[in-house]
Amino acid sequence: MSNEDFPGWHGTTIIGVRKGGKVVVAGDGQVSLGQTVIKGTARKVRRLSPGGNDVVAGFAGSTADAFTLLERLEAKLEATPGQLARAAVELAKDWRTDKYLKNLEAMLIVTDGKDLFVITGAGDVLEPEHDVAAIGSGGNYALAAARALMGTDKDAETVAREAMAIAADICVYTNGNLTVEALGG
Repeated sequence: MSNEDFPGWHGTTIIGVRKGGKVVVAGDGQVSLGQTVIKGTARKVRRLSPGGNDVVAGFAGSTADAFTLLERLEAKLEATPGQLARAAVELAKDWRTDKYLKNLEAMLIVTDGKDLFVITGAGDVLEPEHDVAAIGSGGNYALAAARALMGTDKDAETVAREAMAIAADICVYTNGNLTVEALGG
């Protein structure tokens, strides 16, 4: 899809950090249309509890598309309780091949407290190297900052928060209004 086809929505940075037996997903609250900040307090990180098993998901991209994908992920998790990897693969397969879903513009970071995945519409279910994943407009800034912080004695939440603060200082589509969810440890 070219930039001309995209309506100009920007404004998400989501990071997932696994360290010390804990996984943290953090997301900023900014939604922008072109050069205008439309909202600064969006919640792009959600806790799902299908079948009583907690999963945390963060999304970047179109909100309506992301909500559709989160609903589908919940259904997959209900069908395969406690099997995040299997549910993620099933969602990615559907997303890539389904006539309706393949047009959705979003990405997801998901965790069950032990596994951490990035799910894309290209059919990818990626487990990140170095226990850090990031998506969205400021994702590369947050990823680089978190990678640098992983060698310190800071815990997963501190790494995620500090990486997001660095991304917010660099990326005009990212703010410091964070939603943070943690599992494990």
